[in-house]
Amino acid sequence: DLKSGERMSRLVQGDVGSGKTVVAMLAMADVAAGGGQSALMAPTEILAQQHFETLAKPLADHGISAVLLTGRDKGAARSAKLRALASGEARVAVGTHALFQDDVIFQSLRLAVIDEQHRFGVAERKRLQDKGPATHLIAMSATPIPRTLELTLYGDLDVSRIDEKPPGRTPVATRAVPMARVSEVEARLRDAVASGAQAFWICPLVSESEVVDLKAAEVRAAELRERIGPGVGLIHGKMPGAEKDAVMSDFAEGRLRILVATTVVEVGVNVPNATIMVIEQAERFGLAQL
Repeated sequence: DLKSGERMSRLVQGDVGSGKTVVAMLAMADVAAGGGQSALMAPTEILAQQHFETLAKPLADHGISAVLLTGRDKGAARSAKLRALASGEARVAVGTHALFQDDVIFQSLRLAVIDEQHRFGVAERKRLQDKGPATHLIAMSATPIPRTLELTLYGDLDVSRIDEKPPGRTPVATRAVPMARVSEVEARLRDAVASGAQAFWICPLVSESEVVDLKAAEVRAAELRERIGPGVGLIHGKMPGAEKDAVMSDFAEGRLRILVATTVVEVGVNVPNATIMVIEQAERFGLAQL
């Protein structure tokens, strides 16, 4: 019962993240209260880490232990997390594809939450559900795939819609500018950064020309450092995990003013002070990505 009063109101107090994150947390808290375990699976380490940071403290305040499990966990640290899940000591697991690997065993998995569900295959989602004898599923996405839409119409999926935006949001302004005027965009960005704003600069990255595009992102970051200043960071999927985390931390804490990135930041990255996003060659992105 997600409307179970006191526990719900205490968990929701304060800014605990997006609406769907709150929904997931409330459901997992109720499952834990009933003696079961929950798993929240996200498509990228950055998003999984962000979910964990959002969920772990409010849950811990109510005696619910959570662990973060990603492909980066190795050796003794990974073994300790696996033991916590197998024994039931950890009631909530947040992670990436690492959650459905064969050596991950839950004592009593009763709820699987899949964020950005269109980024996972049907078999991958089923592998996580199969970790429990009768695991309930919450699939969360702002971009439902055709199969999901069909199941909502003709299958056995119930639908919950979060269609309200947080109060007091400034309307979003969208502008299309030809690449020939990129110097004007850089000048506008320089003024915005000088006034305290932060910004994303997104470069395309596609598998057909990965090397070329990656170089383009690096060149763009170097050019922005030269024209705007040293507070420009770069993040892409080929970077080691620890290096990506360091760059994201610097950006989130304001030490970097501009983050040049590929689609690695497509989902889940939350930097409230970053009020500007420049998407270079937007025609090379899909509508869901945009």
